[in-house]
Amino acid sequence: MARTEALPTLYPVQYEELVGQALREDLGRAGDRTTDAIVPAGTVATASIVARRAGVVAGMAVAESVFRTLDPEIEVVPLGPDRGRVADGESVAVGDSLLSVRGDARAMLVAERTALNFLGRLCGIATVTADIVDRVTGTQAAVVCTRKTTPLLRGLEKYAVRCGGGASHRYGLDDAILIKDNHRAIAGSAAEAVRRARAAAGHLVKIELEVDDLSELEAVLALGVDVVLLDNLAPDALARAVAIRDASGTRTLLEASGGITPETARAKAASGVDLLSIGWLTHSAPVLDIGFDFQSSR
Repeated sequence: MARTEALPTLYPVQYEELVGQALREDLGRAGDRTTDAIVPAGTVATASIVARRAGVVAGMAVAESVFRTLDPEIEVVPLGPDRGRVADGESVAVGDSLLSVRGDARAMLVAERTALNFLGRLCGIATVTADIVDRVTGTQAAVVCTRKTTPLLRGLEKYAVRCGGGASHRYGLDDAILIKDNHRAIAGSAAEAVRRARAAAGHLVKIELEVDDLSELEAVLALGVDVVLLDNLAPDALARAVAIRDASGTRTLLEASGGITPETARAKAASGVDLLSIGWLTHSAPVLDIGFDFQSSR
């Protein structure tokens, strides 16, 4: 299934600095000793980036940028299974070519690992996100990621979640107010925490409150928060939470978090909650196996 229509624009300014940092990290002080020793200067080669496992694509522009940073003249063509262009959000099968690269062989070999690192990481996130999204199809629950991201890669990793059909919970600390247990402990009560939050929030800032005990849900709903985060509740408890919310007459969104796996996602989504918040989409997604194969050189 292609998930390309709703993707945000990924501008070069959002990843080019990261690409440069990653290449500098790999090249170190002396450059690629192996390639410089073995590959004659001026050698031209053709190679392809190939999917070793099926998955969902994310980060094509980033991978292209890695090659073009080292050689602006290099030819990079995104290729799908039918040899047409492959785009972020599209599914690929084992053996499908994602990119065809032709140009300076030395630049290609230097770029190889960094390009695969970015692409494998982002495709892996998109792939597990798509799996969860597919599993909850037919329910009203949206799948969202959290701030549990790799430092400095948050923008790209959250973009990869979008490629898989998911969305974002909060991009950062400044997106919204999320009152968790530690905030409540310091404030003295949920009501006082919400009062302080409302006094500080602007008219466009939403307030969310974490709850891990259904006995307090009615009182929390009466506080008028925008979202209630239901932490580590079983599907039957989530269904009771939905019933309590519906009976209250409020429009508060209910977000389930904790213990959401490919095996449990369907049951938790079927409870009627509005959101499934899943941190491991970004912090523990396995890298999609992708290879870089040379076809020719001269």
